[in-house]
Amino acid sequence: MSNRRLAIGRLLLASLLVIAGLKLVTVQTVQAGQLSTEADKQRMTRVALPAERGAVLDRAGVPMAFSVSARALVANPFLISRDRGPAALARRTEIALGIAELTGIDANQLYAALNTDKHYVVLAPLVEPGVARAVRERFPEIAEETRESRQYPGGTLAANVIGAASWDADQRRLKGLVGLEASRETTLAGIPGLRVVDTAEGANTVIPGSARAEQAPVPGSDLQLTLDSDLQYTVQQQLTDYVAARGAKGGSAVVLDAQTGQVRALANSATFDPRDIATATRQALGNPAVTSPFEPGSVNKVITMAAALEAGLADPMAVRDVPDSLPVADRVVHDAWNHPTQRFTLTGILARSSNVGTLLVARDVGPDRFADMMTRMGLGVRTGVGLAGESAGRVPARADWSGSTFGNLPIGQGLSMTVLQLAGMYQAIANDGVRVPPRVIEAAVGPDGARTVEPRPDPVRVVSPQTAHTLRDMLTAVTQAGKGEQRGTGPEAAVEGYRVAGKTGTAQQVNPACQCYSESKYWITFAGIFPADQPRYVVAIVLDAPGHGQNAAGLFHDIASTLAQRERIPVGTRPAPPVPLVLR
Repeated sequence: MSNRRLAIGRLLLASLLVIAGLKLVTVQTVQAGQLSTEADKQRMTRVALPAERGAVLDRAGVPMAFSVSARALVANPFLISRDRGPAALARRTEIALGIAELTGIDANQLYAALNTDKHYVVLAPLVEPGVARAVRERFPEIAEETRESRQYPGGTLAANVIGAASWDADQRRLKGLVGLEASRETTLAGIPGLRVVDTAEGANTVIPGSARAEQAPVPGSDLQLTLDSDLQYTVQQQLTDYVAARGAKGGSAVVLDAQTGQVRALANSATFDPRDIATATRQALGNPAVTSPFEPGSVNKVITMAAALEAGLADPMAVRDVPDSLPVADRVVHDAWNHPTQRFTLTGILARSSNVGTLLVARDVGPDRFADMMTRMGLGVRTGVGLAGESAGRVPARADWSGSTFGNLPIGQGLSMTVLQLAGMYQAIANDGVRVPPRVIEAAVGPDGARTVEPRPDPVRVVSPQTAHTLRDMLTAVTQAGKGEQRGTGPEAAVEGYRVAGKTGTAQQVNPACQCYSESKYWITFAGIFPADQPRYVVAIVLDAPGHGQNAAGLFHDIASTLAQRERIPVGTRPAPPVPLVLR
């Protein structure tokens, strides 16, 4: 029996040896190539090399957003805690306290991150390379990852335009979140590179000298804007202060170069700090100056006047008998103040902002000519300024006009526009009748210094140079500080030593509860040209529901005064002569 068992055992042993030998031969011959490839895959790692993100520059080349090299501190808590007990606890505590000392990060936060069984945690997303090196020298368990840190030296400066970018851990690069950082991602981001390396088994540690291949990243291009960062800062501050002082819900302001249409400043009272975007509200992240249209009110009356002058239907001193109310279809339009029928000059109708007088002139112009002038002024279409989310505003199609439509549009109700579109209308008047659609991006500057200038928009002839000049003269009467009926609606906009052309506006806001006009909330606007005799700048302002009786002319004065000082604009040689607005 024992011999039989011994024979069976020997047979089984021989069989196992044969099977093992056959498997060894198979592995070493038939499967050798496949297994070698799979082994290479296990230790071969593709490491993404982030491309340096391009900077955002103002018109003078001053950086408004740029990137610097940074490091992330990462760890494998599972490996640190493999040895359970007091020793592991002490080591986690030591590491947490040491990193806290070197980085300023809360030690309890660091200890909580280390006290897990995870294989990968980020202890500090962004630290300086020197700090990361000091941490690694002191604690070999901690690794570092190369990252980019986006810097915004001006904080909230032009944040609604520039936007923000932050590190995307999955894509291992900076990624734009809002603003130009997001909409011009392709320009700024560049092309990531790639390095193929070997890593140690069971870890992500790169084996020194194991690089097999490398494709260098291509840095992104810089984006040069038309903004003047100093002017932007001042306008932003002046707007914020003015909105707060007048009790408004918000406001926006735009400054354009009168000849080129380039945006020199674009500010919103609601803004954010891109260095702390996580705390920003949705409203602050927007850009109302280009995304939020409003009913403009009386600043729209220049369309009627431009059409009348261009068609030769009136001249500045033409006199009209103007009552204080006028039936239009199924409604009655009133002036903002009670008055008997008075003899207004055409300039006086504009300077005193008579609704009734404007509608009388509009009747002479006719709806078709008026609609054509709105189109020439760029209303109802996006400007193409280069900022995401731009609104076209709303202008009712000519075919949809009812009997009362032509009683609304000439006085700035029943249509909507952005404050940028408003600035564009007055830029045409400032630029001798030629409207140049506004732009905020000047050029992209490649890593090699090559400039790719943004496409220039085609200019649009709106009115003749003579009409534009006449209209500017008429608009100076708006800032005329005469007595009683000879006083314009915006003398607060006047700047001593300069001629100022501009127009005030007040429009009832729509009450969403009843879809009717509110009796207490208004859009307050002002658009002006500075200086009026030799236009350099156009400024447009909108305030959202300021306190009763407030206007935006004072803010124009503040901005224009800043422009005069910083640009050293020569004082005018002659003051604007007073002109009659109402005749007795």
